[in-house]
Amino acid sequence: MTKTQPEIFYTDPRLAQVYDTLNPWAADQQFYTELAGHLPKRILDMGCGTGLLAVELARRGHTVIGADPAAAMLDIARNRPDGDRVTWYLADASSLTLSDPVDLIVMSGHAFQVFLNDVDVEAALNNYFKLLAPDGTLAFETRNPAYSSWRKWTPDISYEEITVDGIGTVAVHNDIVEGSRNRVSYETHFAFPDGTKHVGIGHLRYLEVDEVTAHLNKAGFAKIALYGDWDGNPVADDRPEIIAVAQKS
Repeated sequence: MTKTQPEIFYTDPRLAQVYDTLNPWAADQQFYTELAGHLPKRILDMGCGTGLLAVELARRGHTVIGADPAAAMLDIARNRPDGDRVTWYLADASSLTLSDPVDLIVMSGHAFQVFLNDVDVEAALNNYFKLLAPDGTLAFETRNPAYSSWRKWTPDISYEEITVDGIGTVAVHNDIVEGSRNRVSYETHFAFPDGTKHVGIGHLRYLEVDEVTAHLNKAGFAKIALYGDWDGNPVADDRPEIIAVAQKS
């Protein structure tokens, strides 16, 4: 998302084709859609990937910008039905510039976790603050480190077979390379029907609740709400998410 190069899951055109089937519309996209509301807004979907959320927001009457550093993902986004309703940018979170401010910035799919150090986090948040209009809102989620969801990313638990249009049945599973409370490296294995296999390695950072708040405050965000799940419950050790909704003021 920043100057760190995107992972192979997003840059390899064949793996990018698998992404939507692995990640269909879910509670996070619904949350951000409801957050956007019914009145037309100018919205930036940062780390938009294949454009599932961005296009839906545009269909609902918003002016939407989708930005992502992975060209293979944007190729899918541009060509999905109604993809022409969105303005697409090949850009990362720290370097994106826009001619006009936006009312809402969203990051879904735990994209915030690819910021692996404080420099990347601060560069992204500082740029978001600049891109937002007065009283604009930033919303994103990061997995709760206390919940340790990555412990289930083992081959036996994560294995699934999915049917991808134009490809066929693809077998997918995860495996942990190294895991701790705040740092996780993992492999995702793909087996295609033609016998070819791909292995992508991902790296994620898990920020603590107080770190999320501190970074937002440092960037200038004052009004911050945090949730522990997509139903709006408070953050707690037994809830999987840290969902931040922060207002520029």
